[in-house]
Amino acid sequence: MPEVIFPGPEGRLEGRYHPQKAKDAPIAIILHPHPQFGGTMNNKVVYNLHYAFLNMGFTCLRFNFRGVGRSQGEYDQGVGELSDAAAALDYLQALNPNAKHCWVAGFSFGAWIGMQLLMRRPEIAGFISVAPPANMYDFSFLAPCPSSGLIINGSADKVVPPSDVTGLTEKLQQQKGITITHEVVDGAGHFFDPGMDEMISTVDGYVRRRMTETTR
Repeated sequence: MPEVIFPGPEGRLEGRYHPQKAKDAPIAIILHPHPQFGGTMNNKVVYNLHYAFLNMGFTCLRFNFRGVGRSQGEYDQGVGELSDAAAALDYLQALNPNAKHCWVAGFSFGAWIGMQLLMRRPEIAGFISVAPPANMYDFSFLAPCPSSGLIINGSADKVVPPSDVTGLTEKLQQQKGITITHEVVDGAGHFFDPGMDEMISTVDGYVRRRMTETTR
């Protein structure tokens, strides 16, 4: 098992790390949903995103936020979790100093954390935001949003109303210099069951298209 333990701000963090053979392979971190509602790095959406990026040639890391699984510390309202994500990216970059590109993907609460990480780390070239909880958290910090990315949600999401995700997307799409792509998986709920295959296929197509554009 590719289990890793790495230092975080409040003690050790537990993760799963899959490197590529190519030393300059792009890197991606994947962030899990809310720790207080059963969110872990083994959530199905997170697991599938991890392997989608791996299959596209990325070196991937997913991990448990503080207080989840074997990660030390306790839930910190998103503040500490953002620090955890920054520590995870530091760890991934230290192992892969020659990586060509850096991406972040997050699901639900993890999407909110991922978008904040995007604001802190200019080296992040792209993002995948799955079912971002626009009805629960303030995303106004994305002013301006520094990178282009994909926002994807289900049309039958009962946790995050699709209209809230559309509203967030429309605000971001007004910004210049970036392109925010918005896709809706018809009939999918918050956890994409059904709809997982279509969501992952959409992510795969989007990332491959972006990577092709950057290598031209």
